[in-house]
Amino acid sequence: MDLKVTTLEGKDAGKVSLSDAIFGLEPREDIIARVVRWQLAKKQQGTHKSKGRAEVSRTGAKMYKQKGTGRARHHSARAPQFRGGGKAHGPVVRSHAHDLPKKVRALGLRHALSAKLKAEDVIIVDDLVANEAKTKALAGSFASLGLTNALFIGGAELDNNFKLAAQNIPNVDVLPIQGINVYDILRRGKLVLSKAAVEALEERFK
Repeated sequence: MDLKVTTLEGKDAGKVSLSDAIFGLEPREDIIARVVRWQLAKKQQGTHKSKGRAEVSRTGAKMYKQKGTGRARHHSARAPQFRGGGKAHGPVVRSHAHDLPKKVRALGLRHALSAKLKAEDVIIVDDLVANEAKTKALAGSFASLGLTNALFIGGAELDNNFKLAAQNIPNVDVLPIQGINVYDILRRGKLVLSKAAVEALEERFK
């Protein structure tokens, strides 16, 4: 399918042909959800921790004599049922990451791209280049294109002026083509691809 190419100034820059194998799939929410869950699980720090009975700082002496008090038979005050005791089955430092086949990850990316195109939220620009690293000028260009919440995907090398100017604009992310991922595509309203990014995607999934 063909899609119109524009410049950052909003001028017409021809057309580009998009592969149906990447942008023309019928989006499957289950595959996209699996990839997003895999990404977020991998991203989770897992630094939560509580102290067990072996780690709390309390005496290990028997609380009172075994017989004759009429009370329950207790030993250590570190036991979980006592205030100040250790936590039973509490969280421990661990990795939340789980495996997901490479083919499913690749398929999830293609379905996410197809979902964006189906929702008419894909914009192709000829090049992501700024003459100077001025946020105000770039914000004006985005406003003329109607971009208030967008993910910009450039080629293998990002223009430094564009990257610096865009990083202070809220709700705007800029990534090289190597960093494209399902979660970032879905969390932003519009997906803006450079022609170099489109070529790289087609080369990747060829």
